[in-house]
Amino acid sequence: MTRQMDEALLRLVMAGGALAPRRALLQGAEDATAAIARGVAGWREHGCTPEQCAALERPEPKAWASTLRWLQDDHHHLLAWTDPAFPPSLLEVPNPPLALFMAGDPSLAWRPSVALVGSRSPTPGGRALAARFAGCFVEAGLAVTSGLAAGIDAAAHQATLDAGGCTVAVIGTGPDRAYPDSHARLQARIAADGVVLSEYLPGTPARPGHFPARNRLVAGLALATVVVEAAQRSGALITARLAAEAGREVCALPGSVLNPRAAGCHRLIREGAALVERPEDVLELLAPTLRQQLPGLQSRLATPTEQALPALLPARWANDPDYQCLWRALDHNPSGMDSLITRCGLTAPQVSSMLLAMELAGIVVCVHGRYCRTP
Repeated sequence: MTRQMDEALLRLVMAGGALAPRRALLQGAEDATAAIARGVAGWREHGCTPEQCAALERPEPKAWASTLRWLQDDHHHLLAWTDPAFPPSLLEVPNPPLALFMAGDPSLAWRPSVALVGSRSPTPGGRALAARFAGCFVEAGLAVTSGLAAGIDAAAHQATLDAGGCTVAVIGTGPDRAYPDSHARLQARIAADGVVLSEYLPGTPARPGHFPARNRLVAGLALATVVVEAAQRSGALITARLAAEAGREVCALPGSVLNPRAAGCHRLIREGAALVERPEDVLELLAPTLRQQLPGLQSRLATPTEQALPALLPARWANDPDYQCLWRALDHNPSGMDSLITRCGLTAPQVSSMLLAMELAGIVVCVHGRYCRTP
């Protein structure tokens, strides 16, 4: 995006007020520059109030200057909701953002992901579970999305990065601010190796109303939301509710009836969330959706498909005896699931999740329900 287009889009963002007229103005023009060029008459025609028109003409100088400085970094981006690079899943959330500030690689927000959320003050066991689930999702080729809050969120982000995976952090402050402050280093690492998303101007501090709004984006980005630990009154339950309303899968880990941080998970399970005990349970739940989306995802993300001829099992699975066994069981003649299970001595959920990971990596292809190595 050119600096002129950045400035035009920034004017629309900074105008504030109701989103509908600004969204209509942007949608009705070729781009943000053309939307601004319509002038006051055109802005009013699309429903902008006098206050919005005044702000479009004269943005607040201090915020304008600081945001333009932030955008000078090559790794910082401002994407309009009409931009082809805007994450399409976020167009389905209630009241989608007019634009997103992104620190990192915007394309990573397109990757199929699972949201891991939970208590800000988890038990040591809860932290360990979040890390284990995150590591397994990375191994399966999925991104991990969360809200960069203390506790489960931070554990999920950290474990994903440590496993060499992709993590997406949606924050309730400006993209240049960390909340809590102690997460500044983690946020910088996510921006370097993943992507940080915010719908708020740089410099915006944490405000209570921002976090439920952030949660709708966490829920919207992910194919499933997994709640690890949550009390009866928890922001993670808001994320789970929003995920269910968006038609996404909701999963919860059960815990001890004596652990108050498990009460919210038990409530979700009573209300219909999937009870999961292992990462493989989530992968099995998502397998049909992922397989349906796989061709489009491979095209968008440039994942190797038929052009790739992998001679060896990728390094991340080379020392895993189960993956080695399954890889040896596969050849260039399609095999059925039952046959692979018999050859490997593994369970159906294990083989299913491993095949899905290999499909996402582009080294296995499914042909009419039968599997073989990529030709």
